[in-house]
Amino acid sequence: MSPHTQIICRNLERSIAAKKTLLESPDIQAAFSQAVDVVLKSYQEGGRLYIAGNGGSAADAQHLSAEFVSRLARDRAPLPAEALTTDSSIITAIGNDYGYDQIFSRQIAGKMLPGDIFLGITTSGNSPNIVKALQMCREKGFTSIVFTGHDGGEVSQCSDICVIAPGELTSQIQEVHLVLEHTLCECVEAALFGFEL
Repeated sequence: MSPHTQIICRNLERSIAAKKTLLESPDIQAAFSQAVDVVLKSYQEGGRLYIAGNGGSAADAQHLSAEFVSRLARDRAPLPAEALTTDSSIITAIGNDYGYDQIFSRQIAGKMLPGDIFLGITTSGNSPNIVKALQMCREKGFTSIVFTGHDGGEVSQCSDICVIAPGELTSQIQEVHLVLEHTLCECVEAALFGFEL
């Protein structure tokens, strides 16, 4: 077996182990189910979903936003979702004027309305700008969800719903986050548009 094959096999085994932990964890599943319920309720009442993260989690935020606005797998009406990571003018202005740790919280204060939902994505659970975003949600009375990893980190103390993805490495946590994100979209689509799960 070549070194490259050894690496891919090792990584697949780690990814499978992380996902198996999720499969066998009623607590994580219950938190995820609660997240689905609040996003669904928001959409049913005319709300919007705002999503943010850093690095790979920023890519996840944009990916999930695209799934909601376009579609996951079946034709349907668009659902309002926005990744707070995409407007370079807003991000650089806030970063320059107020600090990088406020690039999401200030957008939340300026954009979110009662009934909207914020979803933060952070593998460490300690990203300062996600922490501040969650604190802003709490201050304004907006419901917040976080997809995180490890022991939950600081975000577990300032979010309404905390879904902790299993995995020892960032890459494994991100892979589980992607499963959670796709499933969130699938569950919401099914409930709103009558698709079979």
